[in-house]
Amino acid sequence: MRLTVSSTIRMEDELMLSSAMINRLNAQINLEMFSARLYLQMSSWCAHKALEGCATFLGQHADEEMAHMRRLLSYMHETGALAILEGLEAPPHNFGSLKEMFSQVYSHEQLVTRKINELVHLANSEPDYSTLQFLQWYVAEQHQEEFLFKSILDKIDLIGTEGQGLFFIDQEIGKLASTSGSKTLSTIG
Repeated sequence: MRLTVSSTIRMEDELMLSSAMINRLNAQINLEMFSARLYLQMSSWCAHKALEGCATFLGQHADEEMAHMRRLLSYMHETGALAILEGLEAPPHNFGSLKEMFSQVYSHEQLVTRKINELVHLANSEPDYSTLQFLQWYVAEQHQEEFLFKSILDKIDLIGTEGQGLFFIDQEIGKLASTSGSKTLSTIG
């Protein structure tokens, strides 16, 4: 069968995704981009405070969030949908303490989890089984993200940030960065 150029062009009514799903996926793309910028800003704050382990870890995490965004973007392209990158608000740039900063990260990851769950609900309700299958990776990823940052907060509480505690916390979080993306805290002891 020979395809002509006109037969390979996707028309609006031939999209694989509903307009509601396209809008929600676009919102998620933009949230992932904001997450990357947030973690990059936090990395800069840590570097400014001489918390190099935390700075490296958060810089790597910013890269990971961009990879999440690219994965969504690729899915949009595969389905013939147009991804729309919106203007982003500036992330906060000053934090009262390392614990406050990681508390904000944990809260942000809980928000991302809620948004992923809303996408899953929409995909299940439509039903859009292809998108539902695609989103399962994000469901598992968000479980790991929340566990990771809750565990970091638990370790901050356990070790403390007084005296040499801040140094030890920075060292332990720096070890997470050196594990090249490991989501477990088995290296924190």
